[in-house]
Amino acid sequence: MKMEPIDSKQLEFTNKWFDINAKAIWESLLPTLKPRKVLEIGSYEGASTCFLIKLLSSYLDEFEIHSIDPWQGSKYNGRDIDMSLVESRFRKNTSYLLTNSKKNVNFVIHKSFSINALSKLIAERKSGYFDFIYIDGSHMATDVITDAVLSFELLRIGGVIGFDDYLWKLQGSNSIVTNPKFAIDSFTNIFTSRIEVLRGPNHQQYIQKIN
Repeated sequence: MKMEPIDSKQLEFTNKWFDINAKAIWESLLPTLKPRKVLEIGSYEGASTCFLIKLLSSYLDEFEIHSIDPWQGSKYNGRDIDMSLVESRFRKNTSYLLTNSKKNVNFVIHKSFSINALSKLIAERKSGYFDFIYIDGSHMATDVITDAVLSFELLRIGGVIGFDDYLWKLQGSNSIVTNPKFAIDSFTNIFTSRIEVLRGPNHQQYIQKIN
């Protein structure tokens, strides 16, 4: 399998979070799973989205990607971030990849908070629709558990959910509800009879829906 060559100078990313946390796992996991319908919660600048377009284009003639992000908020662990610029980079990066892909890519952007976008997808009868879902949106436990439960409804049996930032902690907070770990642990414990843990928990965790 060989990914299509891409001029990386045309892409603009301000961090290497995806490369550090997920890239190697996806290179191992996704070619085996071969997901044709992918949903990501928390797209930011599009590093994960662009990687998906490149990787899936290397072995699929057509596929579908849904990206959910409101691109709102202004702080990340004390740092001010202009989310309008982040969204602009996302659209520029993904547009370049899509324009240069030789494959048929159905790309859907949901500029919305995840609870609204996920509920809308369920209302549109997309239960059991997606092969791979990546959760990397709000890191507050209430939001993570909501994303997990709604995503599980949208995931097909045999499909995989990936959670990012399992060990992330909000700077200056010792509360268990201000980080993803408590929510991810609660979800995997409650759904233990319906899932198989594929990887983790470490910085990321991946589960497969078995029934």
